[in-house]
Amino acid sequence: MIDPSMIRGAVEVETTERGLIPHRLPQWARRQIPDRFMVQTSAESAGVRLAIRTAADAIELDVQARRIASDAEAPMPPSVYELTERGAVVASAEAPVGSRFVFTFERPDGAIVPGPDATVRFTGLATGVERDLEVWLPYYDHVELLGLRADAPVTAMPEGGALRWVHHGSSISHGYRAETTTGTWPAVAALQAGVHLTNLAFSGNAMLDPFTARTIRDTAADLISLKLGINLVNGDVMRVRAFRPAIDGFLDTIRDGHPDTPIVLVSPIWCEPVEAAAGPTTQDPDRAEEWSIAAGTESETALGKLSLRVIRAALASIVERRRVDGDSHLHYFDGLSLYGESDAAAMPLPDNLHPGPDVQRLIGERFADRVLARHTAGAIPTPT
Repeated sequence: MIDPSMIRGAVEVETTERGLIPHRLPQWARRQIPDRFMVQTSAESAGVRLAIRTAADAIELDVQARRIASDAEAPMPPSVYELTERGAVVASAEAPVGSRFVFTFERPDGAIVPGPDATVRFTGLATGVERDLEVWLPYYDHVELLGLRADAPVTAMPEGGALRWVHHGSSISHGYRAETTTGTWPAVAALQAGVHLTNLAFSGNAMLDPFTARTIRDTAADLISLKLGINLVNGDVMRVRAFRPAIDGFLDTIRDGHPDTPIVLVSPIWCEPVEAAAGPTTQDPDRAEEWSIAAGTESETALGKLSLRVIRAALASIVERRRVDGDSHLHYFDGLSLYGESDAAAMPLPDNLHPGPDVQRLIGERFADRVLARHTAGAIPTPT
């Protein structure tokens, strides 16, 4: 039996006829989701884990997992579940994916094709004493937890006093192209810094949605970070006129629940196609592989369209103004210090948009060193 108190990194836990589903958006917010793609990506388990205390040698977890797929037939790689202790991965196990969420942007109906349950097995764990362990669910799967078995008693790990970090961002923060969940940059950063992560990053959907701001407002946090910009350019969904007050409104809503909580507003990392040119981004028709290019031009930014340079300048100025107006707990952090132009020359993005596993780890390590470590030590992250 899985005790809901074991589940960390979720904002709500749903009890079903078969088990428990951890959610990264509450039920009222899920009802406001505007498209089928976000239905799946927001349901995926980025940063969600079971925190347990046990002396077991073997642990089995029964799951029903669902992953996005382009069709109902193509083979899918197995899901990877990881076990960590004191910030380090000590075991991993694979399990077949069960169900599919069939979706493409050309066919966005998002039909669910049911599939079988699976059992995740970790063995050879015993040390003769109780250990505090975390079982990280795959960031790319929606997971229903059906049962937990072990050859020794299992209880929920005590909460402890770790800093509670809530992060919101795009697919880059969700972890797209990372090999495993603990390789996504927020997990890398959280494990290195020893903080409690709640990852509210939704692939393709860091769109300044009011329901996301209200969810963050209502979630316990000692530190909040917001990595905003790239999805707004990807979709060409705003102009500067709408973008600036939308940022203020997003922050105002969060401040209603967190009047003094430090908030770090993180600007986009380097992405060459839309550094100067306006969005939207699109796929290069001359390449067979995924390769993002800008459909807009640099000259269009003079008409109010967004590029990453425009967004960085706007975010920095908004933070400066709000600090002058009295919000001393709001800070700006330049995303180029996490991954900049020189990094791109040495470690290019494999699809010209998303970080590969090497860059995911680099960003996580730098965020841990340059933001989380400073905050946990009581210092304020400085703009770079």
